[in-house]
Amino acid sequence: MQIIYDSVRPHLLPLTGCHDNSTADQKQHSRHRYRSCQVLLASAHQPQAMGYDIERFVGYVNDGLLCCICRDVLENPLQAPCEHAYCTSCIHGWLVHHHNCPEDRQALDLSMLRPLFRYMRNDLNRLQIRCRNREYGCEMVCSLESVDRHERECEYSRIPCTNASCPMLVERRNLEAHLAVCEYRSRECLNGCGYTILNADDTHHNCVAELRTELELLRSEMICKVEEVRHEMESRLDSQRRHMVQKESLLKNEIEELKSQMSRVMSDVRTLLAAERLHRQDLEQAELEKRELMELLKSLQRDGRAGSNVTEGGIRKTSGTRTLARLDSIKRKPREVTVI
Repeated sequence: MQIIYDSVRPHLLPLTGCHDNSTADQKQHSRHRYRSCQVLLASAHQPQAMGYDIERFVGYVNDGLLCCICRDVLENPLQAPCEHAYCTSCIHGWLVHHHNCPEDRQALDLSMLRPLFRYMRNDLNRLQIRCRNREYGCEMVCSLESVDRHERECEYSRIPCTNASCPMLVERRNLEAHLAVCEYRSRECLNGCGYTILNADDTHHNCVAELRTELELLRSEMICKVEEVRHEMESRLDSQRRHMVQKESLLKNEIEELKSQMSRVMSDVRTLLAAERLHRQDLEQAELEKRELMELLKSLQRDGRAGSNVTEGGIRKTSGTRTLARLDSIKRKPREVTVI
């Protein structure tokens, strides 16, 4: 913080402190530097990426494409309703402590910011910029639109070594050469034990000890897996046993219900058979009486024909009296009716 303050202190002069004979451009430049120093001091405790350094660009850069705060080329630009443009990080840092545009002091907050006009964005994307790895030897110059893609793949970019625990940062193009000599590189044991060792641990490697350790680990893993399988099988068996007991109980209840239903059905069948026998007896009795009645009718018809030929009254009276006595005996016979 003190270093930043010391570096910007010469520029923190009041605007009224400018000499009267200063040109308008000098006054305007002083205002820009004053605002930039304010932003730096306001956000010193939160370091943030700002615009692209104007020194990296090839050719002329229009002032309209410079951030009104940091005076570098716009990075992730946003625009205010007053049409002033800023880097996203710059304007966010400014609005933490201010609520106006740093250029014309009009009221401003985050909700009022909008993306840059399309024509300005197109002009911005067409600017030619040098790769940030130029200090390491990269001479690439490309459009601002494609510089991020190039820098992600640049052969001169410095990347961390892929070996665990290695603190080195090497250029992408030299990564393979570094991996070949890196002291943290890993390789398989040359004695055939199959163990992967670091180059730094080569002198401490013991194949027998490593194999014993590996064997103990495998045995422990196997015992754990066997225990897990045993517990799982016991749990499944207990679940199956409980299910079978419940099923058996349900089946027993169903069997008892079926037995009771069968008992009721058998009782109903016996009742129906007894009723059928009684009904059959009634039918046989009715058939017998029918035959007797038919015989009586035939006898009466014979008596009627015979009576026409007999002249004596005594004989006719005796025959009619016998027939009537038989009818009375049939009527007096008991009848049994079975209702089902």
